[in-house]
Amino acid sequence: MELGNDTEVLEFILLGLSEVEELQPLFLGLFLAMYLVTFIGNLLIILATITSSHLHTPMYFFLANFSFVDICFTSTTIPKMLLNIQTHNKTITYQGCLTQMYFFILFAELDIFFLCIMAYDRFVAICHPLHYTVIMNPRLCVLLLLLSWILSVLDSLLRGLLVLRLSFCTNLEIPHFFCEINQVIQLACSDNLLNIIEMYFATVVMGIIPLTGIVFSYSRIVSSIRRITSARGKYKAFSTCGSHLSVVSLFYSTGLGVYFSSSTTQNSRESAISSVIYTTVTPMLNPFIYSLRNKDIRGALKGLVGIVT
Repeated sequence: MELGNDTEVLEFILLGLSEVEELQPLFLGLFLAMYLVTFIGNLLIILATITSSHLHTPMYFFLANFSFVDICFTSTTIPKMLLNIQTHNKTITYQGCLTQMYFFILFAELDIFFLCIMAYDRFVAICHPLHYTVIMNPRLCVLLLLLSWILSVLDSLLRGLLVLRLSFCTNLEIPHFFCEINQVIQLACSDNLLNIIEMYFATVVMGIIPLTGIVFSYSRIVSSIRRITSARGKYKAFSTCGSHLSVVSLFYSTGLGVYFSSSTTQNSRESAISSVIYTTVTPMLNPFIYSLRNKDIRGALKGLVGIVT
């Protein structure tokens, strides 16, 4: 917090969701509970997928990876937030802030890619059921997984390197509960035009293009389902993708809205509160959405509980 234009940045200050001291114990208990539910719920999905042989399919392979990424996604922000509340210390080091930004972008983009891949998986399963095992073969699944990781790692690394070129002045207060890259860029007193251009370009490539793929997949799915004559067949087809569609809607409606708004406004306390939805609530709800609407997952979880007990 120390500084002039040319001195080294040592710390940023995370203002959090509220500066009202009386609310801090409430936030501590609430976010600790949500983090534990997120961690345990997604871990159970992973263990159920590993231990149940009938879940060793492309759909559940990507669901297990999606759950792993959700655990990592929330772990980049919530533990630091809880530590700051507990210790009454709102600071985060410059290196810690860059590290948090890097991993937050990495896992957020992996979430987006996995949502797109899972939509494609449902498209193949419903629109081309006879060729499903041929198209979604293990080699393609691993290739899609590796491609998602490579693209996410490269983009998060590029954005981190672009932040390194910025210099910061004396105002190092971030009106957020984590180092959100848009807010950090706004604190720079050097030219940040290149960062802003890259930010919007990355949003199109990493956000809008996968969303277009999801919309296309579901448009074809709906078209195929409409040609199914039996009501039972239509219900079965919809039930296989209803959970995924719910997660996509929740993630994108909050994530993209917060992402665009926070880059154009200086008063981002409202966007910080809204970002709780896609950074914390959505990963917490995902295991419930997939387990409650999927009898295979429910059966695997019951079997897993039986093994433990």
